[in-house]
Amino acid sequence: MLYFACRVRRGPAQARRAGTRFVEPMRRAPWPRHCGATRERVDPDMPNPWPHGRRRPASAKAALAVLAAAVLLVAGLAGAQEIRFFRIGTGAVDSTFFPIGGVIASAISNPPGSRPCDKGGSCGVKGLIAVAQTTHGSMDNIAKIAAGEIEAALSLANLAYWAYHGTGIFAGRGAVQNLRAVANLYSGLVHTVVRADSDIFSLADLRQRRVSLGAEKSGTVVEAAIILEAYGVGIDEIEALYHKPGPSMDLLREGKIDALFLVGGAPTAGLVELARTLPIRILPIGEPQASRIREAYPFFAPARLQAGTYHNVPAIPTLSVGAQLVVAAEVDDELIYGITRALWHEANRPLFAASHPLGRTMRLENALRGLGIPLHPGAALYYFDRGIVAGGPI
Repeated sequence: MLYFACRVRRGPAQARRAGTRFVEPMRRAPWPRHCGATRERVDPDMPNPWPHGRRRPASAKAALAVLAAAVLLVAGLAGAQEIRFFRIGTGAVDSTFFPIGGVIASAISNPPGSRPCDKGGSCGVKGLIAVAQTTHGSMDNIAKIAAGEIEAALSLANLAYWAYHGTGIFAGRGAVQNLRAVANLYSGLVHTVVRADSDIFSLADLRQRRVSLGAEKSGTVVEAAIILEAYGVGIDEIEALYHKPGPSMDLLREGKIDALFLVGGAPTAGLVELARTLPIRILPIGEPQASRIREAYPFFAPARLQAGTYHNVPAIPTLSVGAQLVVAAEVDDELIYGITRALWHEANRPLFAASHPLGRTMRLENALRGLGIPLHPGAALYYFDRGIVAGGPI
């Protein structure tokens, strides 16, 4: 019979000096789950390294004592406080959603053993461990919520709106009726970018031009079509191309397209770099077109690009689309109330400010701005208690 030991491996010379036998690591047999990287197969006839009458080294006694104390501590904490896991879909690692989602997970978590909030510890939901997961973005996040694979996610407001109502790019797929909002986090501005040396000064001037509308089947494509239509330009009246923001900027730099649409936080890193190397112009979305768009599509909100956001680009009026925290309707009301409270806790503000420039724009007073889907009852009750929304839970 084979026995297993989890001891620090010694070489032949060390074994001879220590008076014990050298054993080779076992390669093929399964290892006991409790063993670490130094597991060894032990001959059953091998003498006990601590023969009868010898005392175990003090270090071994100390290690056993620490292990026993740790086991008792974890068992006590787990018994005293229920642990709940909460999965949050974010985006790709180089997206804005990923760092923001990671900070949200940290802010709302409060695992057993955490220091109290008033003593500099976690201000999250007691017993909650939230985990931010990388995904392919809003569309993927909504699909995962609908399938029950995650409890919450970040999503652009327009995609949440279309998913809930089964319209837009979700037409024909069926409405995702269990989608609920917790908060509007920050806004992504609509950027319609052209070269500064072009003769394009208005969205109406894009007729018969080469325009990158965004990645195919993305929300940006639909938003671009809505905005162009407000200016009397149909998709069939432009040379529509479908590229992600990075390749679109490269094509604009090379003169292979005339304009690109981008919806994202301002400043957007790629656009900052483009403006440093190529003079650009960003087209305004003014009145009366902006009001008409907002009346038909409530997920749009008025916005203003500040002067100096990009090199030599003046302030202009535009529209914004919110990035929102959404959840499944089935999640417990009390839990969502606690998550909403932790999200807007004053002690967590520095976490968001340090995570990303857009984190500094997150404000409680904007939490309900541009929502196109119903609030989760737990979130609605929190906002009612804060005096932000009239009426009690939905």
